[in-house]
Amino acid sequence: MLSIIVAFMVILSVVYNIITKCEIFEISQAVMSAGNEAVSLVITLLGVMATWGGILQIAKDSGLTDKLAKLLTPLLRKVFTGLDKDSKALKAIAMNVTANIFGLGNAATPLGIEAMKRLEEEECPGNKASRNMIMLSVFNTSSIELIPTTVIALRIAHGSASPSEIIPCVIVVSIISLLVSVASVFAFDIKKK
Repeated sequence: MLSIIVAFMVILSVVYNIITKCEIFEISQAVMSAGNEAVSLVITLLGVMATWGGILQIAKDSGLTDKLAKLLTPLLRKVFTGLDKDSKALKAIAMNVTANIFGLGNAATPLGIEAMKRLEEEECPGNKASRNMIMLSVFNTSSIELIPTTVIALRIAHGSASPSEIIPCVIVVSIISLLVSVASVFAFDIKKK
């Protein structure tokens, strides 16, 4: 379905350009330059992800992420209610939140999947998502980022003079987003009961 939508958009754009400007040469030139830019951007992002993935692996091997996860566990136990302090799901959630804090969304995805599987094993919600599963989804989609690595990489790739100047704004917005999202889950949970 998505390929049909994209093909329709491309055809519509070409037809519109022919009707209004009749400059086919510019279309083909734009397509070629956009392809080059896309490949360059992918290579840049791969390099950044590999670098930060390596840093995260070093942090995991040195025990830094475990220490941070232990620091987060008391707070997470208040948010993810009903989980034991030795719960495998809680540990996986803490690791997922830690990866998201460092802005490693792609590295956090496998950790989030693992946490969701552990929650399913421990809570056995059946066909419906449990409150903790919903909360995990909220934490994944609106997590606090201290270092927005992907955005910084995109800004570097597009020639920004100071690519990291957005960090304070990202921190403030991500904190507000997370607080509103968590409050929404609590509000719906109270309404449900």
